[in-house]
Amino acid sequence: MSADLTVVHLLWVEKRVERWIRFGRVVHEEMLDRRRRVVGFAPNSIFAFVRWAANDYGTAVSRLDVLRAVSPGEAYCTVPCVAPGADILLRTFGWTHTERALKAIDAIERGGVDPCDVAPDHWRHVHDRLAAREAPRPYTRERHRAWLLRRRLQ
Repeated sequence: MSADLTVVHLLWVEKRVERWIRFGRVVHEEMLDRRRRVVGFAPNSIFAFVRWAANDYGTAVSRLDVLRAVSPGEAYCTVPCVAPGADILLRTFGWTHTERALKAIDAIERGGVDPCDVAPDHWRHVHDRLAAREAPRPYTRERHRAWLLRRRLQ
């Protein structure tokens, strides 16, 4: 596996531990066994990583992170199961916030935009609005067009 990739370790133990990618462009994948796999993302790619775990009493952990894969030498935040780490654009804790973030992702997809291509600033906006218990502004095609133009100028 290339050293410049951001690597995510996934695990699926039915009804106990589930770590999966909600969206993202995987450039490398390695199956370790039927429950574990490792995926890699190219620098600057955006992906969503979901972590869920249950115990005998129900859901114990419910988290969603929208992350940007970092380039070698770039500063990053540590995230469990992500090596070396990533730029955190959106982070949720608890089922209520995670569900609202998943609905925001669904709304973007319904609008005809791939969540991988959404402006990083929008994910930060969604994070801030969810933290304030407010509804995030919708990500429209017009906003997306403006982001693409801005990115082209940079």
